[in-house]
Amino acid sequence: MPATSVVANRRPGNARRWSPTSRRDGLYFEPCARRIARASTATERCLVVGDPRAADRLQNTFDTRTCFNGSVVGRVSLPHERRRSARTPEVGHVDTLGLALAEHDVHRVIIAPLNADSEEILHTVRLVKSMGIKVSVLPRLFEVIGSSVEFDNVDGVQLLGVRRGGLSFSSWVLKRTMDIAGASLGLLVLSPVLLAIALGIKLTSPGAVFFRQPRIGRDGKTFHILKFRSMVSDAEAQQDRLRNRNEAGGGLFKIADDPRITSIGRFLRRTSLDELPQLINVLKGSMSLVGPRPLVPDEDEQIDGWHRTRLDLDPGMTGFWQVSGSSRIPLPEMVKIDYLYGANWSLWLDVNILLRTVPYALSRRGL
Repeated sequence: MPATSVVANRRPGNARRWSPTSRRDGLYFEPCARRIARASTATERCLVVGDPRAADRLQNTFDTRTCFNGSVVGRVSLPHERRRSARTPEVGHVDTLGLALAEHDVHRVIIAPLNADSEEILHTVRLVKSMGIKVSVLPRLFEVIGSSVEFDNVDGVQLLGVRRGGLSFSSWVLKRTMDIAGASLGLLVLSPVLLAIALGIKLTSPGAVFFRQPRIGRDGKTFHILKFRSMVSDAEAQQDRLRNRNEAGGGLFKIADDPRITSIGRFLRRTSLDELPQLINVLKGSMSLVGPRPLVPDEDEQIDGWHRTRLDLDPGMTGFWQVSGSSRIPLPEMVKIDYLYGANWSLWLDVNILLRTVPYALSRRGL
């Protein structure tokens, strides 16, 4: 092949795909119309072909998202597939797929291959399409490369190009400029609110106004995050006796009706106003307006392998992890979200997350 014909018609772009692990409209602002549409449309019955863990993960995603009204009715196994325990019931084998589709009134088949042969997958796709049923593929590849990819046409052969990870210097400067401008404006505009909150904390409970806690930041360096104190002064000492009430799971600690929260602290948490002092962290450069979730050292120790590339970016006051369910997302899922944020970063993505954070906080879903 001549060197001049190796790459032709190269076109960058965001590879748009239907993937229940991320919203159909990417990371864009979700208008109220989507919620209304979801409530007024019939549930799309989905059948998963392949990985049982993917079936469980998809059902959990359907339960917690608002833009897609779907339900996993079951799954069928692929040949030579290892047996794995799962909550989603197994309703057959790929050899009897047609029968399972008819019995369960399936509207969409989601193929989640684990170790299946590519020819078997292609055969399954053709079979489902021939029956007039929608078919989607959930490739594990996107857990690593994200959705921002390039297509290369090599003499008629379509290739998937993966852009390099991390931010370029110009992207970092752009992001940092937005952080400084946004944090400065926020502190200036919100200064009366900040003073009122500080006075309220001081008058209602003994202790400091601010809560300082060590977190793991960019490149694994420790910094102290700032929040308005929303708990009693000895809250961390009481955590061990409350561990059996932990609801977050996956290495995180979160309980409903936490007895350690003060009266004003409960209001601050419901409205996310306790997070406002982190604007100071943003100005100092230890945090960003948008970024991966800043973890405490104990949580960070549970993350290894390529997931640690989340530390290539400054942690954020908000992020896709927050508008997707805050700390109730298990730690393993959260670090994947953080990784994909870094793999797909753009200034427009940050703006959209910031826009989605405002209604999220106002709706009081952050507790």
